[in-house]
Amino acid sequence: MIFTNPAGAPELGCDHCGCRWYDRMTNTCYECGEPVTPQMEAEFRQALADFATRQNEKGQQA
Repeated sequence: MIFTNPAGAPELGCDHCGCRWYDRMTNTCYECGEPVTPQMEAEFRQALADFATRQNEKGQQA
């Protein structure tokens, strides 16, 4: 689940419970303990790339 923060940047949310907090040491959700799957990581990486592209386009228009 990908959320967008007020600045427009993507944030990864747990597909199981919706929590936005992860334990980076175990790569699991703090709330429910479900692991971050490779698919979730790939979707988040794509969302970050899309955000970076939009930011770069905004910078070139200024």
